[in-house]
Amino acid sequence: MNLTDERLRGLDNPSLAPDERALLRSEVAADLIHKGRYEAAREALGELWRGIGERPNVEALSESTTAEVLLQAGVLSGWIGASKRAEGAQEAAKDLISESAALFEKLGESNRAATARAELALCYWRVGAYSEARVMLERAAASIENDASLKAKTVLRFAMVGTSAGRYSDAFYLLREYAPLFDENVSHTLRVGFHNELARVLRRLGAAEHRPDYNDRAIIEYTAAIFHAEQAGHEQYGASIENNLAFLLYKLGRYGDSHEHLDRAQIVLTRLKDAGTLAQVDETRARVLVAEGKYKDADRTLAGVLKTLERGDESALLADALTVQGVVWARLRAYESSINILRRAAELAETAGAYASAGQAVLTLIEEHGATWRMKPDEVYEAYVRADRLLKDTQEAEDLARLRACARVIMKRLAVAQFGGKNFTLPGAVHQFEAKLIERALDEAGGSLTKAARLLGISHQTLHSILDKRHKPLAGKRKPPQRRLKSIIKEPKE
Repeated sequence: MNLTDERLRGLDNPSLAPDERALLRSEVAADLIHKGRYEAAREALGELWRGIGERPNVEALSESTTAEVLLQAGVLSGWIGASKRAEGAQEAAKDLISESAALFEKLGESNRAATARAELALCYWRVGAYSEARVMLERAAASIENDASLKAKTVLRFAMVGTSAGRYSDAFYLLREYAPLFDENVSHTLRVGFHNELARVLRRLGAAEHRPDYNDRAIIEYTAAIFHAEQAGHEQYGASIENNLAFLLYKLGRYGDSHEHLDRAQIVLTRLKDAGTLAQVDETRARVLVAEGKYKDADRTLAGVLKTLERGDESALLADALTVQGVVWARLRAYESSINILRRAAELAETAGAYASAGQAVLTLIEEHGATWRMKPDEVYEAYVRADRLLKDTQEAEDLARLRACARVIMKRLAVAQFGGKNFTLPGAVHQFEAKLIERALDEAGGSLTKAARLLGISHQTLHSILDKRHKPLAGKRKPPQRRLKSIIKEPKE
């Protein structure tokens, strides 16, 4: 970086105290981070910066200055880590920012503490930990004092978390209520975020409420976001929004237009060497290719996406990409690999707290494999129960429609034996169906053999015999038989 910035010219002044020098570097770095110029921000921090996630050089600095340097080093670590998909970057960034927040709170600097909490929430959001991100934002909002820009940033991040967690109505209400915050008095970067997030919510609500006009509004909002990104000189942000717009156009079936916007984003991100955002662009392109039936092209595209995302901490993004890969492999008839990768996607997302992504992975597993012999009826049923649990709070119309469709798959599998399996026999199918009915009866009867027999319309002795001879694995479902007490009435002697 050429240190021609007016604020950095004073660094050559030998009379500058260490705190003054560190605060000057932090101030410039914060402004450059806000504009998306992360490498320039790293250079602006100079000797304070020791690497992504590394504790900065804060020896001999006051607590207040140390807190500021820790904050900028943490925020910058999070952004560069996301861009380069550096493993462990988000966890390290959280540690630095958390220490900064604690110092600011100790010093009574409530707005700076709130700023740190808002940045900490972003780190949690990146890894799919939406509940934790919401907690951080609630703590930030509670301590903001007369700072419109900070309030706008916090509102925006609340909406981001809400949208990602599937709480679209909440996010929409929040953005509408606080829209006046994002007028000409805030930076172009914050206005980019507002229009981008509003577009994301409109797309989801358009599907949920069957409002095609919301899609038109979303396109307008994305266009406004791109304009403000250009005004801010934030190329990475602009490329990310091009990707979001391409995703919407893909959902509308406008595949050619989608590819055009992805091409624009790819050119910018390749030049900027932003591997992380470029991976998201390629994942969107893979989805478009799947929709076009170009599975081999999608497979080649996803290979690079997964290689990049595997290096980082953003589990939700990785899980989404793995889910797309599962679809591609299913269509290419690599069935076992598809099943395994979809299960991994669901596990990864659920562990990270990204329940919507986990539920979508499980739905995909049922859609691609549940109606065939590749999954046993019990496995399909258990997958559906899991998806229903993971998506219990979703407002995504598409997910709800998919849940209903998968329920029909379950009913068909449980009601009718599937022909075509290599081990299918009529006696085997009858045996399997009998076991299912007995298991359900025992569950409903609380393990009572007598009550279960009554539900099945057979005698206690018959059910006991069936369990003993044909379904021994179900014996554990019944209550242990109770020994009958001997009569306390003695028989009279003759």
